[in-house]
Amino acid sequence: MNIRLLFNSSFIKTVSCVLILFGFNSCKPEKAEPEFILRTALLVNEEHTWYKAFYYFGEILEERSKGRIKVEVYPSEQLAKEIEAIRLIQADVIDMTTTGSTLTNWFEVATFCELPFLMQDSTDMNRYIQGPIGKLMEEEMINKSGLRSLGHFERGPRHLTSNRPIRHPDDLNGLIVRVPNVPSFVTLWKALGAKPTPMAFSEVFTSLQQGTIEAQENPFAMINNAGFSEVQKYLNLTGHVMSWVYPVIGEKQFQRLPPDLQEFFLEAAKDMQAYEHRLFLENEKMVQDELREKGMEFIEVDKDAFQAKCEEAIYNSLSPEMKKIYDQLKKEKDAS
Repeated sequence: MNIRLLFNSSFIKTVSCVLILFGFNSCKPEKAEPEFILRTALLVNEEHTWYKAFYYFGEILEERSKGRIKVEVYPSEQLAKEIEAIRLIQADVIDMTTTGSTLTNWFEVATFCELPFLMQDSTDMNRYIQGPIGKLMEEEMINKSGLRSLGHFERGPRHLTSNRPIRHPDDLNGLIVRVPNVPSFVTLWKALGAKPTPMAFSEVFTSLQQGTIEAQENPFAMINNAGFSEVQKYLNLTGHVMSWVYPVIGEKQFQRLPPDLQEFFLEAAKDMQAYEHRLFLENEKMVQDELREKGMEFIEVDKDAFQAKCEEAIYNSLSPEMKKIYDQLKKEKDAS
């Protein structure tokens, strides 16, 4: 047999196979663009459980919807601060965020998300969320702020950080404390003798560093996540608030999804809540150890003295309607 002919024949077959393969690949359909892109604004950074939960939510939702929904998550207030994020959702500019008592700017009952010294532990908190007060909050959220709850994330107790130890309310005299823009927080710290200063979370570290404020209060994870151990020495175990936040989507945005995608979305949201809760439980003890390792000194406080000094002021700050709810919650708690 002619060797040249054999070579040419083999070469032609090889080239033909390559061309056929290339042709098939070039004819492959490109990955379809998502029908819906949902942009999420978070105040926490990538290390926080809320960010990890939303990232997980985006992954499972994209998979279950076969790419029809894509969730983009923007941490560290890249898109907006909390109140701005809510307004951008209402304006249909972005789609999702996390929020809690900041919603008092839209409806009063949101006060109970973070009312000081109302709840003592997770059992109290979950009873409120699953009961009539929680249902009322979810209804008000849709009707008055245009947001739909996707579940809740536990925040853990809030504690005060400072550069002098605080053991008793008398130690607070004149201390400038950053608080979120929530009326009950302002009432609390004024009643305790401090000078509360509402401020966006993203501004807190620099303000502590520069001495514009002297203290701030947040759960362990937020204190660690924001690096406050670099600018605060003492972590005073006030535990003044047991609270949660709602992951939310704009109601307009949710209703825009067709029924099958709404079903995928709500199921993925349930899984996100369960996933975040597992992360929260794993993280809560670990972050306390990390804060101690970073040099923060934990201070036991006289919690009874704190509660006694502010309880009347907090109660009197409520409207008559909210006082009725507060009284009912206290009765339920005492009976349990």
